[in-house]
Amino acid sequence: MTPRMENPSLVVPGALQPLLDLTEVISKVGVPQTTLDLVRLRVSEINGRTYTFPDKAQEVDERLLLVASWRTESCFDEAERAALEMAEAITLMTDPQDMASDEIWGEASQYYNDEQLGALVMHIGLVNLWNRVNVTTRQEPAAWR
Repeated sequence: MTPRMENPSLVVPGALQPLLDLTEVISKVGVPQTTLDLVRLRVSEINGRTYTFPDKAQEVDERLLLVASWRTESCFDEAERAALEMAEAITLMTDPQDMASDEIWGEASQYYNDEQLGALVMHIGLVNLWNRVNVTTRQEPAAWR
């Protein structure tokens, strides 16, 4: 599919750097990078975005390949499960008034402090933003980095 335009983050003057800065800030509050990667991949899957993974010769966390079935796979720890459940609830927005129910929030708060919860919420929102911009403008899915 041909992109409709160059990526808006490159077209709108000054748009890219704040998004990159937010990504950097989020990565520094103590949520494991692996958890952020799992969340990014799951949110992207829900939004119809796919990634190309490198050949087996390069190291890839095998759990990334199983993230769509995180509820039934035993390789995800409880903190990762809580983050993934929150990611799905916020992304799917089946009930906008109760996107992240008290139950989902309570579960996540057992594993993450307020700063980390805030970072997770912003990370989920930012991934959704990137997905929506890229889907709308028909950007090619990226290779997993």
